[in-house]
Amino acid sequence: MSLEAKLMGDLKTAMKAKDQAALRSIRAIKAAILLAKTDGSGTELDEAGEIKMIQKLIKSRQDSLDIYNKQGRADLAKVEEEEIAVLQNYLPKQLSEEELMPLLKGIITETNATSMKDMGKVMGIATKQLAGQADGKTVSSIIKQLLTSG
Repeated sequence: MSLEAKLMGDLKTAMKAKDQAALRSIRAIKAAILLAKTDGSGTELDEAGEIKMIQKLIKSRQDSLDIYNKQGRADLAKVEEEEIAVLQNYLPKQLSEEELMPLLKGIITETNATSMKDMGKVMGIATKQLAGQADGKTVSSIIKQLLTSG
């Protein structure tokens, strides 16, 4: 089932359940898809593009959440947390740090990376291989840890 078909079904369910967080999140994804389709580039939105788009929506909400928490705005932070939770349902299962460790060690070995100078090379390959399965911040911190310790 395509993402758009899944979204339509979920939108109807959210409307019937009067789930405002789900409605806002699903509508945000639908709007982003519509923008991608009508941006004039002529490129078709594939599954990787959909994942990247949803990750971008989550990241923007995460940034807002951080700001709201710093400013003590629990009401607005709660809204962002709800939307992030709904958006994450449309991403593939996220890998834990324990699952990422051996994969990243393999990439480091594969690229012959030995120091922080090789960080960019390792990150480039890691983000392609782990697209949608891991948060960039987490991947980056694990790679830094592995390169500095090993």
